Amino acid sequence: MRLNLFQELLIMINACKIASSCRVAAVIPCFPYARQDKKDKSRAPISAKLVANMLSVAGADHIITMDLHASQIQGFFDIPVDNLYAEPAILKYIKESIPNWQTSVIVSPDAGGAKRVTSIADRLNVDFALIHKERKRANEVEKMTLVGNVQGKVAILVDDMADTCGTICMAADKLVEAGAEKVYAFCVHGIFSGPALQRLNNSKFEAVVVTNTIPQDENMKQCPKIQVGLKYEPLQSSFSLLTLFCFITS
Repeated sequence: MRLNLFQELLIMINACKIASSCRVAAVIPCFPYARQDKKDKSRAPISAKLVANMLSVAGADHIITMDLHASQIQGFFDIPVDNLYAEPAILKYIKESIPNWQTSVIVSPDAGGAKRVTSIADRLNVDFALIHKERKRANEVEKMTLVGNVQGKVAILVDDMADTCGTICMAADKLVEAGAEKVYAFCVHGIFSGPALQRLNNSKFEAVVVTNTIPQDENMKQCPKIQVGLKYEPLQSSFSLLTLFCFITS
């Protein structure tokens, strides 16, 4: 979420509150600054906590978001937070749109996503693999090691977000080197900053499938590999919140 849009959200929440609204629920599909959830070095901000404080002070009574990068962000709030998951939509898309998915391998591009990947693999009754990466600095990976067998199979990378896409493009190269027939990527939040689009155009991916938590119209024009295959219509329409929960969990 761009900073000006977040400011507008805060203003609208506060406007509703001072207009005597009984409750104000903020639906934030892609939570801002979600990766800054801890102080990993001296003088680093915990921006996700600051965002939580700002939303609460503005007057929000309830937060609804999608696939938080770090689930502990829910604990930054003293108000209810519902973190909805894209897993049901990913499963549906794989079964309907990926050829020979029954012999696929679900791959996590890092250790942090292992729980998500094993859950999807278990529900599809297929194998899973893990890529261990060593970073030199943020958004720059020094070394990757594949744990698992993808020889002659369709590899499906699953991650919560795609930013500069350096990691997933390197992972795709690694999977092809290991013998994967085709490589797909499923990312809940398609941020696509910096050189991301150029990297994806030059990558080994058959397709990079994202949700509509972030608008992708312009990105899709520049990169044909990007597909908004996981659409949550309630996020863009005037449905009730109950409809949103039913849609995600169905």
